[in-house]
Amino acid sequence: MKFSFIFRSVSKMDSSIKDNAIKFLNFLNDNPTPYHVVESARKMLTQAGFQQLRITEQWSVRNGGKYFLTKNESTLMAFVVGGKYQNGNGFAVVGAHTDSPALKVKLVSKKSKVGYLQVGVECYGGGIWHTWFDRDLTVAGRVLLRQDDKVVQKLVHIKRPILRIPNLAIHLNRETNDKFSPNKENHLVPILATVVQEQLIKGQKDVKCSKNEENTNQASKHHSLLVDLLTNELKCNEEDIVDLELVLADTQPAVLGGALEEFIFGGRLDNQVGAYCTIKGLIDSVDQSDIENETIVRMACIYDHEEIGSESAQGAASSFTEHVMRRLNDSQTFEIAAARSFMISADQAHAIHPNYSEMHEENHRPSINGGIVLKYNGNQRYATNSISASILRESARLANVKVQDFMVKNDCPCGSTIGPILAAKLGLTTVDIGAPQLSMHSIRECGSSASITQMTNVLSSFYSNFTKIRNMFSNVL
Repeated sequence: MKFSFIFRSVSKMDSSIKDNAIKFLNFLNDNPTPYHVVESARKMLTQAGFQQLRITEQWSVRNGGKYFLTKNESTLMAFVVGGKYQNGNGFAVVGAHTDSPALKVKLVSKKSKVGYLQVGVECYGGGIWHTWFDRDLTVAGRVLLRQDDKVVQKLVHIKRPILRIPNLAIHLNRETNDKFSPNKENHLVPILATVVQEQLIKGQKDVKCSKNEENTNQASKHHSLLVDLLTNELKCNEEDIVDLELVLADTQPAVLGGALEEFIFGGRLDNQVGAYCTIKGLIDSVDQSDIENETIVRMACIYDHEEIGSESAQGAASSFTEHVMRRLNDSQTFEIAAARSFMISADQAHAIHPNYSEMHEENHRPSINGGIVLKYNGNQRYATNSISASILRESARLANVKVQDFMVKNDCPCGSTIGPILAAKLGLTTVDIGAPQLSMHSIRECGSSASITQMTNVLSSFYSNFTKIRNMFSNVL
């Protein structure tokens, strides 16, 4: 769904902010999975003149060159080599993540119960799972297909409601408004169709799933109705399917909301805001500053699997980032380059909630439209310290973007990000920031329209000005 609203803005700045928010909405609605995020980032970078590299091949990079590469097609790194870059000069890095809490279709998803065809799902990450009830759901992801003597990846997104996780009527559960604690294995199982209707439409034999049924191929592990939807979308045969990875997704598109259209209502703001602004900020920095006189490498990293700890071959805890950085240095200069580098971890932040304001520390209550949030935790759940915070504030000052502070209360648990992971693994001075939002990890979150412009401008400013800012802080870095 594309957006072309006619806004009643009275200022050019307001119009620009809303235009940027609409571009992000189109990105968000196109990307229900990490695979789609990476594909959209690939298109953005290719259009901006970036060249794709492969981690399995030798590289030939040049000063002034713009490049990107992927891992598992769910993690992407892009970098711009300064025109005057030399080994050891360092990196200006921004990291975000491509994944969000979701319900993933199980390896064998075929279920049948009391006349309903159902799809088995697995909880991925820390979702607010009750928000997935009574939503019009679909599936999206990637399918591996056999084409001639090769296996290729195809992205799929069924853009109509085909699944639903129905609530139990209040007449059968009078306590539902007092406590709602669904069993994640038994109650989070969406319905696809009824057995009777499938038999009437397809004229097939009984489709009940037998536990002893031997699967002859990967497609047979799922209901034929679901497989038919996939093959029709991909224009392939069932026999062509080698394997698939699917998640459930809401069919309701993200929109601008509120009486003044100052909010973004939609899923996966955590952390497609960060992923989009990281890539956009890098591209904008190339357009807005002198790359030929740049002495460092500007790098954008968007990782998979942050929501489950980042410990995978394509997660931030892997050696992937180090491998890429080493290939842009040599054995004598990598450690020097790391010491001269700086990283921004761009993830979402918690805006003050009007109905639960007591959950915020009284002096650290970011407003949803108050600017980018600088996140601090003395126990290193966030990687921010006084030096990295000051560097971030200077980047924001140069972009004319306000910065807010956030800390959790002593009696409240604190989330974490890829920031501490990469800071510890690579020894990079790191700061954690985010755009403020409500309803984090709900199927429908609430963010700020202005935050897209604010975050993009801060990140672009960081890329463009880091060399100058680093010189300011050379005595303490």
